[in-house]
Amino acid sequence: MWYFILKQDDLKPEPYRALQKQATLTEVEPFNEPHYNLCLFTVDDYAAFVDALDLMGLRYDVVRQRPTREQLLERLRSE
Repeated sequence: MWYFILKQDDLKPEPYRALQKQATLTEVEPFNEPHYNLCLFTVDDYAAFVDALDLMGLRYDVVRQRPTREQLLERLRSE
């Protein structure tokens, strides 16, 4: 499994739905200001998902193990 992390604000409805169809699971981690919400896509087919993201011009992070909420928040704080 691969976990792709994207900013929710970067996703328009159509690309979001297209990515959901390719993902095994889609989760939204809501955070309060000044941080933004994150979308976490759980994916089996790494190459196809990366191709889709690259074609859409979306920025993302990818990890092999599902990050905890605290790890996601730490990532936001470090930006």
